[in-house]
Amino acid sequence: MPEFSTTKVRIDAHINGKPKSGQHYDKIAQAIEYFVQHQKAQPGLSELSQHVGLSEFHFQRVFSQWVGVSPKQYLQYLTKQYAKQCLRNESVLDTALSSGLSGSSRLHDLMVRCEGMTPGEIRRQGKGLRIQYGVHRSAFGCCLLAVTDRGVCKLAFFDTEAQQRALIEELWMEWSEAHIVLDQDATEPVFNAIFVASRNGLFDERIVADGAKEPATLNVLLKGSPFQLKVWEALLAIPPGHLSSYQKVAQSTGAPNAARAVASAIAKNNIAYLIPCHRVIRGNGDFSQYRWGSVRKQSMIAWEACAAAKTNDS
Repeated sequence: MPEFSTTKVRIDAHINGKPKSGQHYDKIAQAIEYFVQHQKAQPGLSELSQHVGLSEFHFQRVFSQWVGVSPKQYLQYLTKQYAKQCLRNESVLDTALSSGLSGSSRLHDLMVRCEGMTPGEIRRQGKGLRIQYGVHRSAFGCCLLAVTDRGVCKLAFFDTEAQQRALIEELWMEWSEAHIVLDQDATEPVFNAIFVASRNGLFDERIVADGAKEPATLNVLLKGSPFQLKVWEALLAIPPGHLSSYQKVAQSTGAPNAARAVASAIAKNNIAYLIPCHRVIRGNGDFSQYRWGSVRKQSMIAWEACAAAKTNDS
């Protein structure tokens, strides 16, 4: 394992392609955290803008640039009532599972194809595998992205350089025999496909030879037990803008009494956002914890809900 003095990526010096949405995430996160703490009082624009240290006009503009709706509309998606309404739709997950990821909605043009490693490959700890990683600033803050010829093998968010160093160390521990190199140029196109290509933060469409549009796809390389793979694949069936509970995910895997095991599998997901564990909440409407921060989870949920609402209105 190399010395971290040679593998550390400084956030300020090496983040490529900084979209405005990424630069504004810190302010959005502050507002979300404040709103969650004072939700019963339903803080308004003036109070939120004062808390984050911006004028009302500037705060409104930052919000609009980040997600395209007003803070009031955005924050309504962070309430437990919204979550409960989502969970009342019993057919969402079943419908998605039966129809796959090729729905007619623009938000459903996202397709992620999973490839699981064999037990033998897992035992070899990535021997013979080349992994390229980079650090980027996304719409949800800084992230570490690692890719192979077979697909994305890690996507994780962080807020401090200490967390960044821990994620790099984690990558080496997970793939101890792989050839791991820092290569921002290699990861930037994949990062752009995930976070930049579409105004909704989803994958852009590509034009095929006959002029028709077909869904963009991205491969992910998963390392886990058969049950974990089953859970992670079930998460892909939850459409953007929708939520499911641990219990419903357990039912979709054919193990209705395994909600606790499902929660454990979700917590071990190493590919944030693409494997959308942020779309799973508790059955009582609580958003619950998230490996990369509860505020980040709620911002993802609200972002997707707003994008879905705009698509349905158009």
